[in-house]
Amino acid sequence: MSIQLLMLLIFFLSFTQGGCMFPSNHWGEWNDSQLQPTIQKLMKGYNRYLRPNFNEGPVEIGMSLDIASIDAISEINMDYTATIFLRQRWRDSRLVFPGNESVSVDGRLVSLLWIPDTFIPDSKRSFLHDVTVENRLIRIFSNGTVLYALRITATIACNMDLTKYPMDKQVCTLQLESWGYNIQDVVFYWTRGNDSVKGLDTLRLAQYSVESYYTSVSEAVYETGQYPKLVLHFSLRRNVLFFILETYVPSILLVVLSWVSFWISQSSVPARTCIGVTTVLTMTTLMMGARTSLPNANCFIKAIDVYLGICFTFIFGALLEYACAHFYTMQHQTIEDLHRELLREFTEANGNGSIPIVSSRQPNQSVEVGSPAEEPMVQSMNSDTKNPAASKEKVPSQGCGLSSVKDAARRAASIFIVENPHNIDRHARTVFPLAFLCVNILYWLYYLFL
Repeated sequence: MSIQLLMLLIFFLSFTQGGCMFPSNHWGEWNDSQLQPTIQKLMKGYNRYLRPNFNEGPVEIGMSLDIASIDAISEINMDYTATIFLRQRWRDSRLVFPGNESVSVDGRLVSLLWIPDTFIPDSKRSFLHDVTVENRLIRIFSNGTVLYALRITATIACNMDLTKYPMDKQVCTLQLESWGYNIQDVVFYWTRGNDSVKGLDTLRLAQYSVESYYTSVSEAVYETGQYPKLVLHFSLRRNVLFFILETYVPSILLVVLSWVSFWISQSSVPARTCIGVTTVLTMTTLMMGARTSLPNANCFIKAIDVYLGICFTFIFGALLEYACAHFYTMQHQTIEDLHRELLREFTEANGNGSIPIVSSRQPNQSVEVGSPAEEPMVQSMNSDTKNPAASKEKVPSQGCGLSSVKDAARRAASIFIVENPHNIDRHARTVFPLAFLCVNILYWLYYLFL
């Protein structure tokens, strides 16, 4: 028992001697007014569950943004991904302390303070950066003003009108609203108007250029009440040069390539067929590749779809042109073969005294061969034609309507009769380029200036 008492006495003496090593006035000469403000002192009696100016009016919250980057803009999902620095300022009279200094508080102590319940209503996915710690900033000024800054990456919806794609201009928004506090509790405002947003002027995007932006203040109306809302509007214009080199120029070259067949002989069937089929298949592949990065929606008939459809029509038209030219060429050759056969029979029949009569005024009419014995019948027919009165007596009156219909049908059929099939290629060399040039002028005028 005496040994234990001795050890306690030695321990007590050593502790008192160690305490004397510290100056006796380390804390005694400092009073509360001389102490630097600490979070413990400011939080004394602070209730973070009550907003500032409780029962005294709404608290005004000023906001500003820094757009660090716009990482991706998706036409398929109709959204964009942006990294922003969101800064919010408000005044809390419970945090007033003497002096003109400010206190930067560790971001992990944000749970001790009241902060606004700001959210992004159009956000699909978002997260707060946490490397190496959560990217938060809390700064308290002597007049009670609190600065709260966050670094957020969010994927935000943007309704796009793709009817003029790729010569389109999209207007996207970034909205900030209060989740639970209505306009009687909090009021949002931009701290410096349009100058509250930084970073868009120097932003560089792959396919777009930031054309303009502006800010606005409005209210969001829901079933539960009216809530404050801040909106950033920014306009993005797509850079069309990439699509000109990637889609428009190859499609134009394919159309021009299909015109090469107009200068190839119609007898070269494999060459002209190969050019037509190859250009059609290549154009089909180009059209499918242009639609892979776009939404498959029936409501969007895009400008690039219209142009690719025009090019495909001209290429397919060149293939049909050769089909028509080849058909009339073969028909013309068949008639010429018949003429040669009749001439050969004429030369063979010269020794017999019979002279074949060939009537082939139109290519689609049948060829008639006769003998001199039939000449009286022909002469009687000619006499009938010379005497209209006699012919009218022979032909019944009810046949006039039928004959007029036959004459009209014969005249209509004569329009599609081509005497020289080589004129088809000759005219196509001029009609196709001029028509394609006119369509291009109308297309670019409509989508660039209207």
